[in-house]
Amino acid sequence: MVPALRHRAAAVALVAVTVLGLGACASGPDDDGQAAGAGTGTGTGTPSATATATPTPSATAQVDAAVPPRIRPLPADPVFDYQLGGAYEPPAGVNVVARDSTAAPATGVYSICYVNGFQSQPGENWPEVLVLRDDEGEPVADPGWPDETIFDISTPDNRAALADRIAVTIAGCAGSGFDAVEFDNLDSYTRSDGAFGLEQAVQFATMLVGIAHQNGLAAGQKNTPELGARGHTQIGFDFAVAEECQRFAECGSYTEVYGAQVLDIEYAGHLSGTWAEVCADPSRPAGIVLRDRPLAPAGAKGHVYDRC
Repeated sequence: MVPALRHRAAAVALVAVTVLGLGACASGPDDDGQAAGAGTGTGTGTPSATATATPTPSATAQVDAAVPPRIRPLPADPVFDYQLGGAYEPPAGVNVVARDSTAAPATGVYSICYVNGFQSQPGENWPEVLVLRDDEGEPVADPGWPDETIFDISTPDNRAALADRIAVTIAGCAGSGFDAVEFDNLDSYTRSDGAFGLEQAVQFATMLVGIAHQNGLAAGQKNTPELGARGHTQIGFDFAVAEECQRFAECGSYTEVYGAQVLDIEYAGHLSGTWAEVCADPSRPAGIVLRDRPLAPAGAKGHVYDRC
């Protein structure tokens, strides 16, 4: 999670096809027996408080959904940089770069678009009904990032309405030329105080991954090793982006599922040992990078970048 702001995308036509083609793309019945659907929208767009769970697709949308855009996989030998705090020229040899959706993708490399799929970004205005509330009716914020509020994904209507808005950002990533998208804060259910759980997170993630795939984007699981193989086999994630999996001895939870298709960010000042010792760990993914926690761009104060 990073303090970057969301952007509004202009690829409305692409999203319209996505919405119509994904109306019945939920992974199955929800916990309350209703089918969830997806639509279009963005965190800064004009929202509706609720969304129709299962829009009726047109004939054109059905054809488009039957022949989705080609999805480009993550390189087999990823050499990674994580640039969410500001874009800069990738270091020599890098072939995978992640940037915020407000930034342009890096040219000549595999580009991943960051989308905060389960929490708001700082400064965003979301309908009250879509934001988790405490017993006093106040928005529930992420304790580690108090300017991010947690989306309420407890009901099919809320999941559909949230997907409706986030779909525009996803389409914007595709329209800008990104190859993939990573959805942050999948683990927000652990901060919901029981308002929703892992199953609702799985249902919502499945909707977001379906929208990404319909837009021709690979989709990355962000953190949440508790998913095990479900992230790949049930939700449909294509690769994983982990933070500090070496520090917390979690890398195997990702590599056992995704093999070499795992990217890991370790943070300077929070390592399990020296960087040389981290690199010598046989369990760490090949696509591992050392960054400063604010993810400052090259040339800025505090910028750190290294790789094994």
